[in-house]
Amino acid sequence: MKIVIVGGVAAGASAAARARRLSEEAEIVLLEKGEFVSFANCGLPYHVSGAIEKRDSLVVVTPKTLREWFNLDVRTMSEVTAIDREGKKVSVTDRGSGLSYQETYDKLILCQGAAALSLEVPGADDPRIFPLRTIPEMDGIIAAIDGGATAALVIGANYIGIEAAEALIQRGLSVDLVELQDQVMPALDREMANDLRFHIEDRGVRVHLDSSVQAFSEAGGRLVARLADGGSVVADLAVMAVGVRPDTALAEAAGLALGATGGVRVDRHMLTSDPDIYAAGDMVEVTDAVTGLSARIPLAGPANRQGRVAANHIFGRDDAYVSTQGSAIVKVFEMTAAITGASEKTLKAAGMDYRKIYLHPYGHASYYPGTEPMHLKLLFAPGDGRLLGAQIVGFDGVDKRIDVLATALRAGMTVHDLEHLELAYAPPYGSAKDPVNMAGFVGVNLLEGDVDFWYPEDFPERTAGGVILDVRTNIEYRNGHIAGALHIPLSELRSRLGELEPYRDRDIFTYCLTGIRSYYALRILRLNGYDNVYNLSGSWKTWTSHFQTRGEDGARLLPHTEAVED
Repeated sequence: MKIVIVGGVAAGASAAARARRLSEEAEIVLLEKGEFVSFANCGLPYHVSGAIEKRDSLVVVTPKTLREWFNLDVRTMSEVTAIDREGKKVSVTDRGSGLSYQETYDKLILCQGAAALSLEVPGADDPRIFPLRTIPEMDGIIAAIDGGATAALVIGANYIGIEAAEALIQRGLSVDLVELQDQVMPALDREMANDLRFHIEDRGVRVHLDSSVQAFSEAGGRLVARLADGGSVVADLAVMAVGVRPDTALAEAAGLALGATGGVRVDRHMLTSDPDIYAAGDMVEVTDAVTGLSARIPLAGPANRQGRVAANHIFGRDDAYVSTQGSAIVKVFEMTAAITGASEKTLKAAGMDYRKIYLHPYGHASYYPGTEPMHLKLLFAPGDGRLLGAQIVGFDGVDKRIDVLATALRAGMTVHDLEHLELAYAPPYGSAKDPVNMAGFVGVNLLEGDVDFWYPEDFPERTAGGVILDVRTNIEYRNGHIAGALHIPLSELRSRLGELEPYRDRDIFTYCLTGIRSYYALRILRLNGYDNVYNLSGSWKTWTSHFQTRGEDGARLLPHTEAVED
């Protein structure tokens, strides 16, 4: 059997190596149009910053190693330009010599990945504008920095854009970050992304939201980007991180079916509409694990597994790639942001019913040094509590918790199951009530009616007919509170219940710092005959994440609050 694989990196290299482990007799040809057959493209920003010192560390495996270890016929700088499905052969151009030839196959695996999008605006072809998906593009950015660049523009505040902004700041450049949407990290829900935005700004990045680049020009030897609001950014280099599109031109020209999202359509074995052609990686359309809808989710982990599935099926194994849940994580200076499953906006777009909670547990025992509260958002089904998605933003312990929640979501677990997970505990690593357990407790309380929540977006329409009750301490209240809130500290609530008598038949909306004390207040009130009591999920910490903005002087403002210096 002869297997030809088009494209290396994650899916292609995985497919080739797996195929060889299953057969010593198969002829395996790996055609890669670039110079590097397998490299760590997720590590590129960290070599720009200097965190990864050696460039060679980014090369996962060389053609020489693949030949020696796996007896693969690896050809770099070899671009496949056409597929002859009837003749079962591909046309190949050697990009070094310019010579073309044809290569036959019994089975073909397409692993061409995705191409970086650019802006269709004047001047976008300026050589000082770089994507950041390949080693040569990374080399160009580093050369510009070493050549004296002092200012950079990053376009797109997604994973690569934020990592690039951090890397450039760490190299001593001033950085402007432009994002078309009204938040950084569009994969997250907006209130979760706000925490990141202010952290990024505090580290010196100038963030331009709801903005876009309309044109590039040159002035005084520097790159000038004109923004949609009439302003401009002057820089010495720009990083284009506005997203990617599946590289499907070859497949489409060969008549292979594309899916509704524009990726190559494949079945559970990664087979295309041709029974002898497979496809894997960023170029394919997948099924969203939560919504069941078609999606394009370009991630390295799924790409590796898809390549393996394709190779397994070629050799008769009934392996299947079922769905992608979009588990991802990003380092944002000292913070970490992570997501698994569906976001709230995804669930809304899909028309799915859900419940949500926010909480702010510490990364490990609060009395052990080196921890901070994280901001955790959990989404689950209203009936059985089945997990639908989770997002976490924080400083420590985020990676551990998102992986537990990703595993639980994949296993079809519920908030009831989270209550009973037995997770490792010692003060330097966690708490006796792990954040994952706490999320389960809160979710179950909601489903069983022990608590009803209200949310920042309910203000002011829903709260107008009732009273907002702040149960924090006097100092906390004086340092900032929701406008119009009645203040009764939790320690005084039982003795001051009479003050709430006018609201016995109206809604009472409690809040504290994180939601724990206000939950206690809710239980006190309900057990004293107050039926219509609601707790602000995540309380003040989530409230300020939802509403944070900056004033003209750059200082943070908290809309709909009143603040007094203590």
